[in-house]
Amino acid sequence: MSTDPRGLTHFDAQGQAHMVDVSSKAPTHRIAVAEGWIRMLPATLKLIAEGSAKKGDVIGIARIAAIQGAKRTAELIPLCHPLPLTRVAAEFELDAAGARIACRVTAETLGPTGVEMEALTAVQVGLLTIYDMCKAVDRGMVIDGVRLLEKHGGKSGSFVAGA
Repeated sequence: MSTDPRGLTHFDAQGQAHMVDVSSKAPTHRIAVAEGWIRMLPATLKLIAEGSAKKGDVIGIARIAAIQGAKRTAELIPLCHPLPLTRVAAEFELDAAGARIACRVTAETLGPTGVEMEALTAVQVGLLTIYDMCKAVDRGMVIDGVRLLEKHGGKSGSFVAGA
């Protein structure tokens, strides 16, 4: 795929950025799982948990935002291919002891290229939505730990973080 001597697929032999040609790749079932979290004041987490945040159902809206983020990835990341997503699931877990909310997204497609960027973008957008909805009471929230946990499908096979 790559003609870049460093093995970077988004650059040609002259170092110019380009969109990778995936036309010769067979479509396969591809899955990616990403995660991240947002730390906040315990009082902010309590507002979210009780559903008493001024702007409404923070987690419900963040879930929809994460799905929308996955769907819009190719519009945000310049060299990403637009993909026909077959599934996007966003899960949120409140951690009172750590005063944080974890977000985990699973994205799937049947296509010639992977969905890692869609899963990672979805996590970021979901967590940014929590920030946006709660910034009036806690501007010090921190988004952290966003990473790919696993990916399956395609020529390069599977990747599982820490394995």
